[in-house]
Amino acid sequence: MHNLLFLFTLLGWLVVPVIRNDDPSPLYHTGDDPAWAAKNYKDNSWSQTRGNTADKVFWSRTHLDLRQVENELLPLGLQIESFGAFEVYWDGVLIGKNGRVLENGKPELPGTESSYYRIPDSLITPGLHTVAMRTSQFSHPGMQRSISFKIEEYTALLTRPLITMSYMNLMAGAFLTASVYYFFLYLNSRRRQRDILIFGTICLLFFTLLIMEYLKFHVIIPYSDFFIRLEIIGWLTFANALLVPWYFIIQFNFRRGAWLMAALLLTLLLLYGLNYGHYDLTARLYSLAMLITSFIVVLNGIIQKEKGGFIVLAGLLVSTLVNKLVVYDYGLFISFTVIVLCMLYLHSIRASVIEAEHQNAVLLSSRLQLELLKKNIQPHFLRNTLTSMMDWVEESPKEGARFIQALASEFDIMNEISEMTLIPIGKELELCRQHLSVMGFRKEINYIWEQTFIDETQLIPPAIIHTLLENGITHSAPLAGNTIKFILRYSISKEIHQYVFETIAENRQVLTDRAGGNGFKYIRARLTESYRQNWTFDSHATETGWTSTIQILR
Repeated sequence: MHNLLFLFTLLGWLVVPVIRNDDPSPLYHTGDDPAWAAKNYKDNSWSQTRGNTADKVFWSRTHLDLRQVENELLPLGLQIESFGAFEVYWDGVLIGKNGRVLENGKPELPGTESSYYRIPDSLITPGLHTVAMRTSQFSHPGMQRSISFKIEEYTALLTRPLITMSYMNLMAGAFLTASVYYFFLYLNSRRRQRDILIFGTICLLFFTLLIMEYLKFHVIIPYSDFFIRLEIIGWLTFANALLVPWYFIIQFNFRRGAWLMAALLLTLLLLYGLNYGHYDLTARLYSLAMLITSFIVVLNGIIQKEKGGFIVLAGLLVSTLVNKLVVYDYGLFISFTVIVLCMLYLHSIRASVIEAEHQNAVLLSSRLQLELLKKNIQPHFLRNTLTSMMDWVEESPKEGARFIQALASEFDIMNEISEMTLIPIGKELELCRQHLSVMGFRKEINYIWEQTFIDETQLIPPAIIHTLLENGITHSAPLAGNTIKFILRYSISKEIHQYVFETIAENRQVLTDRAGGNGFKYIRARLTESYRQNWTFDSHATETGWTSTIQILR
């Protein structure tokens, strides 16, 4: 770092400025007299402050001390940064105009804040020269903005901003591409994650910030509209100062994120109110508040041993050093790019975690498919079913044929849904009815099925209602009349889909807790596979039998 600073210092020594007096101060006088443009005019009585000129024309005179200029630097150009519409005179010679000065019967045509003029070679000699400006500042008469001058080789003066703009356009294009990609990623994702939306928004805001910062090289902006652009830049910086810490809060699981974001928002609003009109200072303070808040979140993440904490901390330190050592106009974008790279690194970590979860989900799905098939092809089930089938075929061939058809239909449905993650509720209920037909033949019990308010368009994980039905058959004894009734009720609200499955029968005495049975484990696994943690499941005995409730959170 010290070597880098030494290099920058050495380059600064090598580039010798054309103007010897580093900070020339202009002198002002209200009025209008062409004689005031002359190089040798005595301006000792002129004021160093302009005052509020209202709708009057005023002049300024600035004395520049030039060193000996080499031929390689010719022709020379003069850059002026000043508010108003003005005419520029170099040693009494008119070299250019910016807008149109307010005159009798003619309104002011505002000029731009920054303008460039070529200095005639014949007027370039070592020593003192006078830049006189005939000006009107009708749009902002009370704005006391100083006049600054810069003299360099004319071509370089014009092309250097274009070169800078080309690099910034490349950077802006990268951020625009990233924002579009992450917006598409968010919109086309089943599980829409806030951090992806926030990151895409940050990239879009930073793209807009870059465009607004260098808009003055694309579009002619009159000085009367100068502050509109600065106000937009300030609010874009304000928004990014909020969103960047919010992204880190999500990534590092900061527990009191809401309180920290509220404190940050209040701080930014106070900075805006206390420093209104000081645009560069306000933007710097926004960035400082963003960095301090991000440091708090990242350090807390390191304490919590979150992945990527040290890398992001190093990035924030680099960003802070860049802001400290580099000119703000460039330092802001360099430091912010470093922060965005840190955010991309965190996103890559999150993506790897999601990929691992996906692989686990694939393995879980495969295991659940096997579990689903095993539920109906286990030897105990097949042996008892085939034994009952033989008896029915011998005693009543017609009923035996119905038994075989019901069993085949159940196997067909099982085979159809075994590889699915979600199936229509209608297919699930068809499976349940076929299973009741099979079990009715096997156990010779009158099973009654009822359903209310079922929405056939809804999707559910396969065989979860079927599993509840199996549990009801296995753990229940028939009531008087040799009947067991099953009732499925569906309801929907603003926040949940709810399925209530009720078995009306006499509960059998069991030695183990049904809450830990394999059937319930299968239901919970299927719900987790499809809805992650956005579900609840409850199953308990009632006076009339057993009730199970599944709630799927919207």
